[in-house]
Amino acid sequence: MPFNSGSRRDLLGDTIGKWLQQMVTDTEQRVVVRRYFRPPGALPEVGFLAACTRCGACLPVCPPQAIRTVPADGGFAAGTPFIEPAVQPCTVCPDMPCVRACPTGALTLPSEGWRGYRLASLELLPERCVTYRGTPCRVCADSCPIGETALAIDDTGHPVIRIEGCVGCGVCVKACITSPSSLVLTSLEA
Repeated sequence: MPFNSGSRRDLLGDTIGKWLQQMVTDTEQRVVVRRYFRPPGALPEVGFLAACTRCGACLPVCPPQAIRTVPADGGFAAGTPFIEPAVQPCTVCPDMPCVRACPTGALTLPSEGWRGYRLASLELLPERCVTYRGTPCRVCADSCPIGETALAIDDTGHPVIRIEGCVGCGVCVKACITSPSSLVLTSLEA
């Protein structure tokens, strides 16, 4: 059965779309040597690196001063803003001043603000958590800027991460009393 022009166009569009997707993935693997936790509203990494002018406008408006810049030896990422949650996590400012300060669109305000937005993925490692060894603790849940919709303590006294509410800010990771922390953040673009 011969192709009609519509199905040829669809096939060509699908093929080119897959090729472009693979090209972007391959380019990103060569360009992005290290993953950084970016400020809220950051574009995907390659787009972020292209859009960010390294102006630093997001740094002084961050209330907890969580935003830092990648050092000069950071390759293409040098001078771009990032957050190091173990040093100073994002505290989930309701109005996202860092995003509003960005003049280039490298940081863009999510359509619903923090609702449904995530900086990173959070995981609990029970083998490190003191509650799994019989010691009561609420430090992670009590420190969470989102509250019980993101991190709660269940009836047995163990932390429960609620993925749908957790934004992956890292406040609980830094607050955790274990060393290393019982909570681990992972970049969403890993």
